[in-house]
Amino acid sequence: MPASLHDQLFQEIHRARQRVYELGHPTPLEHYPDAFAFDLFLKREDLSPIHAYKWRGAYNRMAALSEEERAKGVVSASAGNHAQGVALSARHLRTRASIYMPTSTPTMKQNEVRRLGGNAVDIFLVGDSYDDAKEAAHQEQESSGKTFIHPYDDLLVMGGQGTIADEVVMSGKGPFDVAFIQIGGGGMAAANACWLRTYYPNIRIVGVEGKDQASMLAAMEAGAPVRLEYLDVFCDGTAVRQVGEHTFPLCQELLDEIVTVSNEEVSAAIQTIWELARCVPEPSGAMGLAAALKMEADIAGQRTLVILCGANMDFHQLGTIAREADVGANRKRFIRVTINEGSGQMLHLLERFPEQVNISEFQYGKTNHRTAWPVVGFEGQPHQLEEALNILEQEGIVYTDVTQETDVEFRVIPFRNNLIQNPLFAVIEFHERAGALAGFLKAIESETSICYFNYEYTGERVGRAFMGFEFPSQSKQADFLKFLAALDPHIIRAFHSVSDEVMKRLV
Repeated sequence: MPASLHDQLFQEIHRARQRVYELGHPTPLEHYPDAFAFDLFLKREDLSPIHAYKWRGAYNRMAALSEEERAKGVVSASAGNHAQGVALSARHLRTRASIYMPTSTPTMKQNEVRRLGGNAVDIFLVGDSYDDAKEAAHQEQESSGKTFIHPYDDLLVMGGQGTIADEVVMSGKGPFDVAFIQIGGGGMAAANACWLRTYYPNIRIVGVEGKDQASMLAAMEAGAPVRLEYLDVFCDGTAVRQVGEHTFPLCQELLDEIVTVSNEEVSAAIQTIWELARCVPEPSGAMGLAAALKMEADIAGQRTLVILCGANMDFHQLGTIAREADVGANRKRFIRVTINEGSGQMLHLLERFPEQVNISEFQYGKTNHRTAWPVVGFEGQPHQLEEALNILEQEGIVYTDVTQETDVEFRVIPFRNNLIQNPLFAVIEFHERAGALAGFLKAIESETSICYFNYEYTGERVGRAFMGFEFPSQSKQADFLKFLAALDPHIIRAFHSVSDEVMKRLV
């Protein structure tokens, strides 16, 4: 009787023990017992040779090649971590690898593949998506006879990935009550669920997918792998349109449930890991903790295994993550407030917020002579945010929650220059401490009216706001500049008027 797919996978994980440690070492399993309501054990795959787990499967598959297959070389397609694993493996095994990547692949990832693979790697940029790159890779495979190294739907690849769970078991820190495992194509989830369930029969295994990339959940609902029409790529390491023919039945058998997480929840988990372990995971790497935090009340007191599966992220993505993190943790809100237009109204609004919340963003442009609709972003603990909103309601201030609105996310600030007289635009630098910005607004209340206000907290000791002021006459504008020159330096650090060229573009 032939062995089941489950049994075959178990044997491949066992065999992978003999291969993968030729290339890398076991990664730490760190314990954080008092950080959350649950007892966290964090598997640090970011500390592996390529800062992600993918080297395990790539090397295990390539180390099993025959001498003839190695002589021909291999071909693969990937936009990230799998490509790095193939490159490093090719160099170590002294074979050649053709790696196809989408043209949109960040330069940082292309450079890392070249660095790891050296002369053993040829990179080809093809198409706009992974599917385009994969099609080109298969065309070379068919014409050349090279071996295709699949990123997930291959039992030997899965076998290598399953050595993560083997190291967890061998650590002696088990058993665990629950494990959260990311799902992209399903290889890591299937392999590690297979091994963990064998040694911890009572463990609850939760698969984790991004909200708009849940291809395994879609397959579960359909009863077979299906192709997603839309694929969100914020968590690019798990962005797979269709799960594998092998991974689907294995995950169907081995996972207890699948939980989806939003990009905001993932961003919050990235921040949490940074604060906990001084590590910045890539979005896919933080998905497991994002799900654990989402289910914190349900798993309180339980020994919880989370895999930090990678930390390869384009540096420029940090800005988006920092912006979304507090929203995902319910520590930040954006509201659009309706107030009267006129001098002192902005200060009056800011003074309505309690001291325990921090004003982190302000977006406003004059669009009406009588009414203003500034957007305020404010941060604090969830109960503090609710208290702030209750205070606004008690004060009779009308507002709308715009936390998820597109124009707020992209900082689109409406502005009508034909409503403004004798404008002056400037960058205001102030000491980033409680009350500093309000102190500046109070100091200028009788001197000018604000027609534009663009401020975002950046985490620096110095705050910066791009502001516009209007005056009834040019002489009043000149008086205002003299007033600022004499202003207390403890209130404002610097005032930089924009150039005449900038002014022309603005007004």
